[in-house]
Amino acid sequence: MWSYKMWSQKSRQASLRLLPSLFLILSTTGLEYVEAGDHPLICPQPRFTGKAPPNIYNLKNPLENTPKNLKKGKLLFQVKAKPMPCKNCHGMMGEGNGPMASGFNPPPRNFTCAKTINGVTDGQLFWITKNGSPGTGMLSYKGLKDEKIWQIVLFIRELAK
Repeated sequence: MWSYKMWSQKSRQASLRLLPSLFLILSTTGLEYVEAGDHPLICPQPRFTGKAPPNIYNLKNPLENTPKNLKKGKLLFQVKAKPMPCKNCHGMMGEGNGPMASGFNPPPRNFTCAKTINGVTDGQLFWITKNGSPGTGMLSYKGLKDEKIWQIVLFIRELAK
């Protein structure tokens, strides 16, 4: 399993040298970024995650958006989800800047970017959370019950408001 410690000082320095180029690309493509600590957060984020099967992609979240379900989703996101809490990569409030974020290419999803998240169906968020996303750092959460994944989806939706 990958860990931040495995990412060498040279790799981190090389990535930092690329930041000016990233900002130039952003300025010429119409994408925006905001600063959050030391990490630029791109909004909207380009992504090439595989599409969920139609029977999953078109699903609506079966759980009601209640304070109880949101609280459970937040607790899973920040503390209890296994194999590890979502905050480790996505940040405590989903900005995509968690403690492990700088080691991933592409970077973790910024869930606070409504321009990105509002265009993703509930079923797609469920599918990615359940199965992970090949070619990214997104792990599979197949060990979580479906209800818990739907609670996380509810919390993610709140982050984009």
